[in-house]
Amino acid sequence: MTVIFPSPVFGPVHSRRLGVSLGVNLLPDDGKICTFDCIYCECGFNAERRPHNKIPTREQVVEALECKLKEMQKEGVLPDVITFAGNGEPTLHPDFSHIIDDVLRLRDTYSPKAKVSVLSNSSMIVRESVFDALMKVDNNILKLDTVSADYISLVDRPVSAYHLDDIVKGMQRFNGHCIVQTMFMRGEFEGRSVDNTGDEFVLPWIETVKRISPSSVMIYTIDRETPASGLKKATPEQLDRIVEMLTNEGIKASASY
Repeated sequence: MTVIFPSPVFGPVHSRRLGVSLGVNLLPDDGKICTFDCIYCECGFNAERRPHNKIPTREQVVEALECKLKEMQKEGVLPDVITFAGNGEPTLHPDFSHIIDDVLRLRDTYSPKAKVSVLSNSSMIVRESVFDALMKVDNNILKLDTVSADYISLVDRPVSAYHLDDIVKGMQRFNGHCIVQTMFMRGEFEGRSVDNTGDEFVLPWIETVKRISPSSVMIYTIDRETPASGLKKATPEQLDRIVEMLTNEGIKASASY
């Protein structure tokens, strides 16, 4: 089954890439709101996950997070990371930039060693308030699954205008203060291949990553049930090959299988 996360705070959970992660979900707890409708999304397709509840307010987020951090502090088990994730695109919240400030303050008070991470599909980085907020967090993790417009239309399925050149330029503006995250997979969707592990996709993607010059690259593959059938995990060998190609270009990279 695909999953819907509680809101506004969930976990802690063990993240393959980030360690003990306390999740912050700025979206409703009964559905999904996203600028993408990815065929591999663990939360399901947008149309099947229409929320009825409201997004949490800034005040609700602060109260819930402070309560959880106090509880974890009392138990002596503090998070490695506080991660903005959950049921869609976190940067869509109208108070996103203010909430980032609140969370950084709470982190400094209760768990100063924890990193603050944001998992974003990059679609909102053209908005100045979002860009400024992401510059403040420790791990600004931005999706870039490919540089093929056709593949993005087939797999990531933006729900509104999406201009790849503008997104790449936006990622370049971070001047290295970002981590590129990319999903590699195999299989088919609607009779078309979704395999982006070959050189046809990887080589131009690497050239774009070099232009972005991120602090590192995280590549991964399918880990949970997907809303679309016919999707397959990339193999460890395929992921290792891509990591080696990035490393040979002087780019720090890691893979999650």
